[in-house]
Amino acid sequence: AVLILFIACINYMNLATARAMNRAREVGIRKVLGASSYSIVKLLSKEFTKLVLISSVAAIPLSYFIMEKWLLNFAFKISVGFEIILLAIISILAIAIATVSFQTIKVSLLNPAKILKDE
Repeated sequence: AVLILFIACINYMNLATARAMNRAREVGIRKVLGASSYSIVKLLSKEFTKLVLISSVAAIPLSYFIMEKWLLNFAFKISVGFEIILLAIISILAIAIATVSFQTIKVSLLNPAKILKDE
């Protein structure tokens, strides 16, 4: 599970890097117009957060069904509670925000003159 989580974080970081570099010109223009690094990080992280929440909501019914079927095979019967699913969503969201924030902070701290000069 840790290996899968590590591979997913690497893939997510690559996606965030590519997306942030594609929007580097927009970031440069926003910085020239007076936007703070915090507002830029918030802007770029918002779309990734939406994607993570949508995928989590889509995965809840399937994961709940699979976990219930798997837990029926054990001698001691337990059920999957809402807390477990909520904890999983919160941890996935925290990992995604940490991964994306690293890349977006890096792009938001770039010098806007260098970004816009390349265009």
